[in-house]
Amino acid sequence: MDPARTTETRPPVVGDLAYDTARDRYGVVMERTPGRVLLHPKDGGEDWTARPGDVELARAGEALGPRVARANARSRGEVL
Repeated sequence: MDPARTTETRPPVVGDLAYDTARDRYGVVMERTPGRVLLHPKDGGEDWTARPGDVELARAGEALGPRVARANARSRGEVL
């Protein structure tokens, strides 16, 4: 895990937006057991399982939709 990615060190729990580092995907934690975490894609789709060590809390502002990210960049005057 990258310590710079999050300010919290607790593992994600059911309902948290999380980042699967092995798959480079964001999802909502639906279930957590000692050996697996069940994630649901934040924008819908098919659930997947991940190893607990590969799942981190998403930072605030991460996983914004691409349209929101572009709008934010434009508001800061960034060239896209």
